[in-house]
Amino acid sequence: YPEQFSYMLELKRTLDAKGHGVLEMPSGTGKTISLLSLIVAYQRAFPLEVTKLIYCSRTVPEIEKVVEELRKLMEFYTKQTGESNNFLALALSSRKNLCIHPEILHANIVVYSYHYLLDPKIADLVSKELAKKSVVVFDEAHNIDNVCIDSMSVNITRRTLDRCQNNVDTLIKETDAARLREEYRRLVEGLKEAHVARETDVYLANPVLPDQILKEAVPGTIRTAEHFVGFLRRFMEYLKSRLRVQHVVQESAPQFLKDIYEKVCIDRKPLRFCAERLQSLLRTLEIADIADFSAVTLISNFATLVSTYSQGFTIIIEPFEDRTPTIANPVLHFSCMDPSIAIKPVFQRFQSVIITSGTLSPLDIYPRMLDFQPVTMASFTMTLARTCLCPLIVGRGNDQVALSSKFETREDFAVIRNYGNLLLEMSAIVPDGIVAFFTSYVYMENIVASWYEQRILENIQRNKLIFIETQDAAETSMALEKYQEACENGRGAILLSVARGKVSEGIDFVHHFGRAVLMFGVPYVYTQSRILKARLEYLRDHFQIRENDFLTFDAMRHAAQCVGRAIRGKTDYGLMIFADKRYARADKRGKLPRWIQEHISEGSLNLTVDETVQLAKHFLRQMAQPFRQEDQLGLSLLTLEQLQSEEMLQKITQMAHQN
Repeated sequence: YPEQFSYMLELKRTLDAKGHGVLEMPSGTGKTISLLSLIVAYQRAFPLEVTKLIYCSRTVPEIEKVVEELRKLMEFYTKQTGESNNFLALALSSRKNLCIHPEILHANIVVYSYHYLLDPKIADLVSKELAKKSVVVFDEAHNIDNVCIDSMSVNITRRTLDRCQNNVDTLIKETDAARLREEYRRLVEGLKEAHVARETDVYLANPVLPDQILKEAVPGTIRTAEHFVGFLRRFMEYLKSRLRVQHVVQESAPQFLKDIYEKVCIDRKPLRFCAERLQSLLRTLEIADIADFSAVTLISNFATLVSTYSQGFTIIIEPFEDRTPTIANPVLHFSCMDPSIAIKPVFQRFQSVIITSGTLSPLDIYPRMLDFQPVTMASFTMTLARTCLCPLIVGRGNDQVALSSKFETREDFAVIRNYGNLLLEMSAIVPDGIVAFFTSYVYMENIVASWYEQRILENIQRNKLIFIETQDAAETSMALEKYQEACENGRGAILLSVARGKVSEGIDFVHHFGRAVLMFGVPYVYTQSRILKARLEYLRDHFQIRENDFLTFDAMRHAAQCVGRAIRGKTDYGLMIFADKRYARADKRGKLPRWIQEHISEGSLNLTVDETVQLAKHFLRQMAQPFRQEDQLGLSLLTLEQLQSEEMLQKITQMAHQN
């Protein structure tokens, strides 16, 4: 494809410059294979320049997809060159695929989840030995800021503290005097467990502790095991007392440290080494099942984080959880507000980091949030031999009632009825599968209950079967399976799901599994959450990103992610229906990816349900005409001769420059 070629040009430019890049490429245009083929070729051509490719993906199915593509690529190399390949690739997806052969350490390609690189607690174990000359790719990275924030945030409830108490009691029982004396001697010498002085440890494996702190030795107050266990007990008792609250408390890390020093005389320095000291103790006692000690590990990670960073974090103690405001269940949120903290070591440590996805618009917000300077930023469009996507914005019902999921109109009977009519009309004209997304589970439940009373569901079921995504993972996979079965055997089906849910993120609705995607409302995040308010404030003060801009950007990337499920290739086709009048506004539309924006014309804005049905019918009739691969040649699919022709190369270079 032409866009694959220009994508690879930009990618090569990034690698040549040894810098970082942000690249947006439409879904279904072979992004994964373009990335792999270029970087593998680059590794073969310049083995000393790029020693390793670290490919980070979000879900296990995506990791398996990458490995599958890689297999095909390697088979192609073997077929072309006739010699066997000595390329070694490793996927860390599940325990059953784990390989412990020492050769694995020299793998050319490593495919794993984001957390292995971004979460300091895991990165310390997995990504310690990776060399500087590696290229890191974050695929499907439109949500990378949230992953960074989650990996540095800690939530502590009463249950956590009770489990932590049990852990500490177990530690006391496990003590072995001879081993502990040996460990104490090592700690006094200020050496690591591997008898290697910290200064010689060239890899900054632990972003929790900045460089200058790594050179210090563990403080005397927590060197002996009994002192350390006593220290943990004091810390836990303090946290228990903090959780006895009647109203919400919000404070910064320095305020928290001041309070803990005044109340229980715990100093900042031993807190800083808490996580490391615990790991050392668990190793000394040779405790095999570390998973049992997750609560005490969580508490000690919190201690280390709160005493290391004075900025970019907030502490919020709430007397009850958001979901159950009537039941007292106090929770302490130690919330990271600056996504750049977790990813900074990655940018500093590796020569090239590529952030790529199908929905990264507007591109400039990512470098601002993650605080780095990209050498290339590009958004590619989709070259099509036929217009196979049709975005329509429905703003009114047939009775001219404005459609919106705004809080004020959420309970409005007329809006709910019109949404039902839209789905009913669509179920009558769209073949096979329809996927509908709502803004939240609560909103979906209310609307479906109302449709049931109005007998709209009954009418829809005459056309297609209805399946609903729930918060239960097992129920959802069952619903998905049956949905696909209904599409396969020609009955047709509708899947009602939720933006930000499981279905919207990792599941592709190829060909007849998703001929239309409906987005009911704009999927704004729940704005009353105190953690979100604190984060918005931080973005405004430190990155000059206005609250409204961020909220709109966040909602639009999720909306684009949802509707993008319909198009999974150039031979695929699908309707994208945005059912909310707010999508017609330029500030919302402008934040959609370029490859969707290009297909929104003046005639597809603010339509009524009837107009939408007419346009959809026309589009589906056109798409039903026979379409062969040959029809794409020269336009959206190129042979080698066409690709090498002067005219085409000029066109592609222009395309890259427009980006």
